[in-house]
Amino acid sequence: MPGSTDRPPVRIVHIGLGAFHRAHQVWFTQLGDPDWGVAAFSGRSTRLAGTLTAQDCRYTLVERGPEQDVHHRMTSLVAAYGADRQDELDRLVASPEVAVLTLTITEVGYADPTAPRRLVRALDARRRSGAGPIAVVPCDNVRANGARARSALLSVADRELARWIGDHVSFVDTVSDRITPATTEADIAGLGGADRAPVVTEPFAEWVLAGEFPAGRPAWERAGAVFTDDIAPFERRKLRLLNGAHLLLAMAGLGRGHGTVADAMADPMLTARLEEYWAVASRRGVPDATAYLRQLRTRFTNGRIRHALAQISLDAEHKLRERIVPLVEELLADDVDPAPALRVVEDWLVHTGQTTAALDRLAAGWAADTRLHLNGRCRS
Repeated sequence: MPGSTDRPPVRIVHIGLGAFHRAHQVWFTQLGDPDWGVAAFSGRSTRLAGTLTAQDCRYTLVERGPEQDVHHRMTSLVAAYGADRQDELDRLVASPEVAVLTLTITEVGYADPTAPRRLVRALDARRRSGAGPIAVVPCDNVRANGARARSALLSVADRELARWIGDHVSFVDTVSDRITPATTEADIAGLGGADRAPVVTEPFAEWVLAGEFPAGRPAWERAGAVFTDDIAPFERRKLRLLNGAHLLLAMAGLGRGHGTVADAMADPMLTARLEEYWAVASRRGVPDATAYLRQLRTRFTNGRIRHALAQISLDAEHKLRERIVPLVEELLADDVDPAPALRVVEDWLVHTGQTTAALDRLAAGWAADTRLHLNGRCRS
């Protein structure tokens, strides 16, 4: 329980309780600074929070490499709450012990005012308590996620609270990476069934952060986190080379009967397309692209990580807007053939049965310019 003698005090509050959070932010915190406890809140449901609470929020993290598993007993998550526990969210964020508020609300979460309103109410509780400054650290796959979170919160805050947020809340930009498939019943059974909330993830983990922490932070760098003054090159590398590649494999791979990333990587046609995509996606502004791509090929072919293409395809339109649209626009501006990137959009149109009119939702003025590049396969 929070505050018990064998668990660290809550100093981080998280919104978006799920497998990725427990494989990433909790993992970095436990390895980097185990004196910092995390309290996490579900984005929508209450089921997972109840499961974790029943087992004192302790769970097994399974690092699944190509040949073997390594098990970690996770103890830095000290409290889990359902989305209905706004009162507890307000109380914790208002505590002077809490210094960091992390988020994994996904791309769609920024368009839905529900999560921002929950956060604004909690920040207002902190303002009224006089607890002082706090850092908001979003960990979602969107460009400039710190600025995105700030804009979302200010859009639903009243004038007085908006002024307080401007003076007391920092927003940290991040790049967060660790392939973490949804936990299955087979994963639970493989651990004997007693742990009902294990997390299976790959050995690789990356966290890059840029911003201020006015109330302090854990020593995440001890676990390998990188602090930088310029997040843009890391953001560009991850969104384009990893996330964009995942969309390519999902949109094309599902149509060819593949179920996972590793399955799709065994398809020579798809890997040829992937290499063409990577060639244009890494042409400029991507640090250490050769080494990063070598690492991605190894990660993507790890058949023991069953990263479902259907999971990747969820909310594909939002993901395309973040990961593919900027690349296509850049290639067109540089007079470089955008076909390797546009094929991802083409496959989305075919996979979802959309017409080319859907391109207008992705980028203003795109449809006429891009139909010429889509090989005549998309319906207009």
